[in-house]
Amino acid sequence: MSHRTSAAVPGAGPRRLLRAALTRIPLPLRGLRPRLLTSFVLVAVASSLGTGALAFREARTGVLQQSQDSVINRFRTSVDAVAPSIPLAPDRSDLQFAVDQVLSANRSSGWRIMAAYGGHRAYVPSAGFVEPSPEMLRSVRDRRVAVFQRMNVDGRPRLVVGMPVTYTSGEGTQTLSGLVMYLEVPQTTEEGYVEAMVHGIERATLMALCLAVVLALLAASGVLRPVRALRRATRRMAAGHLDVRLDVTGSDELADLSRSFNETAAELERTVGELRRLEAQGRRFVADVSHELRTPLAAMSAVTDVLDLEGGGETGEALRLISEGTNRLSGLVNDLMEISRFDAGAAELNRDEIDLAESVRRTVASRWRQEQVETRLPGPGELRARVDPRRLDVVTANLIGNALRHGEPPVRLTMGVRVDGAGMAWAVIEVTDNGPGIAEEVMPHIFERFYKASTSRGRSESSGLGLAITAENVRLHGGRIRAANLPWGGAVFTVELPLHRDDTDTDTDTDTGTGTGTGTGTGGGTR
Repeated sequence: MSHRTSAAVPGAGPRRLLRAALTRIPLPLRGLRPRLLTSFVLVAVASSLGTGALAFREARTGVLQQSQDSVINRFRTSVDAVAPSIPLAPDRSDLQFAVDQVLSANRSSGWRIMAAYGGHRAYVPSAGFVEPSPEMLRSVRDRRVAVFQRMNVDGRPRLVVGMPVTYTSGEGTQTLSGLVMYLEVPQTTEEGYVEAMVHGIERATLMALCLAVVLALLAASGVLRPVRALRRATRRMAAGHLDVRLDVTGSDELADLSRSFNETAAELERTVGELRRLEAQGRRFVADVSHELRTPLAAMSAVTDVLDLEGGGETGEALRLISEGTNRLSGLVNDLMEISRFDAGAAELNRDEIDLAESVRRTVASRWRQEQVETRLPGPGELRARVDPRRLDVVTANLIGNALRHGEPPVRLTMGVRVDGAGMAWAVIEVTDNGPGIAEEVMPHIFERFYKASTSRGRSESSGLGLAITAENVRLHGGRIRAANLPWGGAVFTVELPLHRDDTDTDTDTDTGTGTGTGTGTGGGTR
């Protein structure tokens, strides 16, 4: 059994945690403006707090140091004044005399004093003195300088100073006498100064933060102004206004971005203009060629129809091939002319109030035998609407013809009414077949022009424009068309044409058609 170990990537954990934390932030707060504002405020907070903390520390140290130096100097002066009157081996009364003399010279300062020599102690006042720590006692005994210590007694700050008393020998050297004077002095006044400084620094920090927020807003607005202009320009460009340009000021990165946008927009405008010009030329060419071919094709169709009646044998077969080719070419020319009218915006509706079922029934009866197409239509007069009869005929004929060419019989045509949730009534026409259905990769292109599912079918009776023309006619009526596959096999094409409320008496959400189609197609083509 083998075991695999994987080395941890340095920093992968924090990065993963950071990404997880960012995903929890609401989307509106992830924008550039909130991030800039947050960054400015964080920098301002860090700067203000850092400056305030540094100022507080320096000011506190200065206040305490000044107070401490003043107390020590006064204490040393008082001790030096009383030291000559103390014998070299003082007893307790001598120590009490010394502390009384020192206190009387500083009575208004709130001092507490202790004198220690050997095992003798003398206090003034007689109670309440804070005993120095053992470390301080050892330090004072071993040194010839004053030693101080800050401590809190019952939540109040105190300064304890220990000062050894020395005497000068005949040779002029100073020797420790063994007597140590201790001073305890409250630092309430200094603590008040410190608290006042804290409040002042807090107010200054708050003002600095408010100023930082204002400056952050101004800075973010200035930084984001070209970004907002770029966003507006891109939206205008997306809406089709390719002539939009940005005002470029400065020489920073945003100015370079604006210049790049202007260059891109200019190139895009030139390219789109050229494509539109070529497209317009192509449409005019198709329209002109179709128009020019229409007249000779009409004459050729008339001649071939006559020759079909008279020809026989091999000559008749050749004439029939010519007639079929001429008819297909004529149909292609007519389809191209119809597409050209849609492209030019010249297609118009000639609406008339008709019986939709009767119109569809006539379309089927004029083109196919009864056994080729099964119909399920409303009764006479049950479904009337204002539509263009000619275009409805084209829609019906193209859908049935496509089903017969690419599906398998029987082809079924149904018609009904559907009322959607908004109360809008729709006439629904569905054409289904029993063929293999539409391949998934073909479905998105089913209504595109000249699209064919199989590239090997280069030649067929279909022009590749039937479904495209059907879709254009449906959209011209304000309707919808979609294609789908049936669960049990075969394809279904669904057309929905809007009806006014006066066009139908249906008041409930009903559907008399099968309603199996899903999805919406665009463009045109054949399967």
